[in-house]
Amino acid sequence: MQEFATDVLFRPAASELRFLPEGPYPYGEGRLSWVSIQHGLGSTFGAINVFDFATGSNATHKLPGRPGFAFPTNQDNTFVVGCERHVGLFNIATGEWSPMSDELEAGVAGTILNDGVAFCGGLVFGAKDLTFSEKKAGLYFWRRADGEFVKLRSDQVCSNGKIVVGSGDQVTLLDIDTPTKCVVRYELDVANGSLSEAEVVLDLNSREDFPDGMIATPDGRGVIIAFYNPHDRDVGQCVQFSLDTGEAEAIWITEKAPRVTCPQLIKIDGAVKLVLTTAIEDMPAEMLERHSNSGCLFVGETEFDSLPETPIFEVP
Repeated sequence: MQEFATDVLFRPAASELRFLPEGPYPYGEGRLSWVSIQHGLGSTFGAINVFDFATGSNATHKLPGRPGFAFPTNQDNTFVVGCERHVGLFNIATGEWSPMSDELEAGVAGTILNDGVAFCGGLVFGAKDLTFSEKKAGLYFWRRADGEFVKLRSDQVCSNGKIVVGSGDQVTLLDIDTPTKCVVRYELDVANGSLSEAEVVLDLNSREDFPDGMIATPDGRGVIIAFYNPHDRDVGQCVQFSLDTGEAEAIWITEKAPRVTCPQLIKIDGAVKLVLTTAIEDMPAEMLERHSNSGCLFVGETEFDSLPETPIFEVP
């Protein structure tokens, strides 16, 4: 197995931005968007952030709530965002928020939207129970063809990493519900808005940490998973697994940052690099002092020469 070190790419000065960074995504040439989901314990809002590789600067755009995901769109300065219990469009230049959905977790107490993935047929995204204890969070599909929001499941705890493979009326969905410590595969019937039975493709229960964000390798034969470790450990890990064999093929290490939340492959100066977000969420002060890189964005080398698909969301 290959092992790669990583370096700190960006160290947010404000602890609010270090609390729960997630969702790094390519945003035009030389820029990266990411979300700060929650600006501290008890906070009820977060932000979209845009990091510029050339200058090392980061711009923060406060949202009207806590975001689970944010993807660039084909409209200037506009992102599609899962915010609290709504999906909508947010313009980072004007601050305008335009909901696309009604309240999606209506009738369910203590949940908000979480991780998602954009693909040609629409969006798949989940929710999380804020206490991480009950199987009551939803898994949703927004269908581009008719703009409908379809609830696919209602029994997840913390819906995280997602990959959609294929196009047309039948696509494959890889999904993580973090407490299960498994990656499962579904066939998603786009036209009918329904899922097949879940098939476990990676069982990670032998690990002490928890799978969080996930992306595909460029060849589609593997996945790269960020692992959130709630324990007092010196380093964090992001691991590439083969979907053919289940074996770990590569690992990226984040020094003094055990809670890795999301990975993303980005082309920087012609080379494919791996960007990782990490968090300080729920970390006691004495632990944070030891793990002083927690909440930073990291970057590491890879041996890839191309990128997986990272689609721009087409505004309907």
